[in-house]
Amino acid sequence: MLLMEMLKTNAPSGCEDEMRDLILNEVKDMEHFVDSMGNVIVHKKGKGKRVMISAHMDEVGFIVSKITDSGAIKFKTVGGIETTVLLGKKVVIGKDNVPGITGFKAVHLQSGGERGNMAQVSDIVIDIGAKDKAAAERKVKVGDYGTFYSEAVEFGDNLLKCKGLDDKVGCAALLELLKIDTDLDLYAAFTTQEEVGCRGSIIAANFIKPEIAIVFEGTTCSDVFPTPDEKTVTRLGGGCALTAMDRAAVADRELLELAKKVAEGNGIPYQIKRTTMGGTDAGSIQRSGKGVKTVVISTPCRYIHSPVCVMNKRDFEAQVSLGKALLHAIG
Repeated sequence: MLLMEMLKTNAPSGCEDEMRDLILNEVKDMEHFVDSMGNVIVHKKGKGKRVMISAHMDEVGFIVSKITDSGAIKFKTVGGIETTVLLGKKVVIGKDNVPGITGFKAVHLQSGGERGNMAQVSDIVIDIGAKDKAAAERKVKVGDYGTFYSEAVEFGDNLLKCKGLDDKVGCAALLELLKIDTDLDLYAAFTTQEEVGCRGSIIAANFIKPEIAIVFEGTTCSDVFPTPDEKTVTRLGGGCALTAMDRAAVADRELLELAKKVAEGNGIPYQIKRTTMGGTDAGSIQRSGKGVKTVVISTPCRYIHSPVCVMNKRDFEAQVSLGKALLHAIG
């Protein structure tokens, strides 16, 4: 399963090299190029509609901002990461994947006021085992990128846990879609820097100038907590998720209805994402050029943007199946 290979890569926003190299190896026999933003764009020529399928290569992570005299690493987050998931985690830094752990003042040393307040990123350090600043600087530099260290583990009923499912599921889906034959003039864009403002996709879309775009994502799921049904957003095992609206884009109604009709006609399980929060590359693609009809198909992920994202493999299979069926319907 190619997704499992992707999950071994580290690709924080702006440092997507490992994912890009893996993808380039997969598309080496197809027409493709890498643009100025580091996006990988693959073209399967056809006489039909110009369609863009898109997924982002980057994942959340952090960047080293300071090395203290004691050898501790201070950092800033890259992309949206809740502080609570940063505590006590294994991480790797830089091209050499220098191992470290995130640390915070022990509860025994905290004042009463500190115990009642959530830790801030500025309170957390990365410990790489260096005895002082000089020793740390021999392994890590200010400006180095890092990510969570998390091995992919299959467990339970068809579940898979790892960091970076958002959006390695989408990239894996795109590679599957490139295997099908259609009359469409099809472009696949593996984009950069989505987690820090959907930057790569706007460049890719302005080059491709698509009539229609389908964005493949990993999306929020909160189905294990005692919350109202509408706030669970999606459910694992409920099929792939279609987005009607979020803060970045409103799905083209005709295209969304076609996706639902195609899913129902082919027995593909799907669900509607029940929130308008968040945003994806669909927003920047939709607003490119003279405007683009867009729709988003996602795999639900529990604990997203953490080292223990969880997905159901059947939902990923539904994402791929709906993508293929929708392309055939458009063509």
